[in-house]
Amino acid sequence: MPFADLGERRLHYVRRGTGAPLLLIQGMAGHHRMWGERFLSLLEADFDIVAFDHRGIGASDRADEEFTVGDLAEDAAGVLRAVGWDDAHVLGISLGGMIAQELAVRHPDVIRTLTLGCTYAGPAGGTLEAPGPRRLFEAIHSGDARLSLQASYEANLSPAYREGDHFGAFLDLTLAERVPAPVIMMQMRAALAHDAESRLREFDKPTLVIHGSADEMITPGNGPHVAGLVPGARLEQLDGVGHLFWLERPELTAELVRAHAVNG
Repeated sequence: MPFADLGERRLHYVRRGTGAPLLLIQGMAGHHRMWGERFLSLLEADFDIVAFDHRGIGASDRADEEFTVGDLAEDAAGVLRAVGWDDAHVLGISLGGMIAQELAVRHPDVIRTLTLGCTYAGPAGGTLEAPGPRRLFEAIHSGDARLSLQASYEANLSPAYREGDHFGAFLDLTLAERVPAPVIMMQMRAALAHDAESRLREFDKPTLVIHGSADEMITPGNGPHVAGLVPGARLEQLDGVGHLFWLERPELTAELVRAHAVNG
């Protein structure tokens, strides 16, 4: 089980594939298994993939104190150094997209290309008001674990995808690693304070923004807003797709990431 030693903490990661370096940054309550086997298998012929678990998640060291998105971006930079990379293609989704934004504006030289998925850049033009989080909080406050997992399934995946009855597979992924509730709450507070809008206007590396039109966790209007902040960024809006777009459309997502890495 490999760990990136950052000095103050160790973060667990998995590494697979061959090719150009690709760093994957998961979102709130996410862990490395939530990228899904299908998506990773589609990438590993072209990329040397590193997917790590945030502080407090899975086998990574505990998180007992509040942190910011900037702190998590420094963690990501530390993972890059620990695995011996000077730079990499970077894909971040949701909270991971916020972390990838901070990584890009703080350490632009480590970014080859940037892909931001289903994410938010700040309050001036974006919004974190969405039906999914409200539904989740209501379910969590009920104290019924099964109800909370069902609410998460419905909030993160589109109605069209859920028609295929993927709930069992979603449970297996979600519950595969340790995700303490206090860490999720700290992640949420960090996300609420995130604001990279003005600084993203200075970022000049090739950037792709992906957002599903049926996203109920971070509303689709954030996609064009984020893309509009980065000079030359390209927006891919996925019709009828929910928040976890790479699970719903792994083939398309892998091809978008691959083409962006090659063509910039």
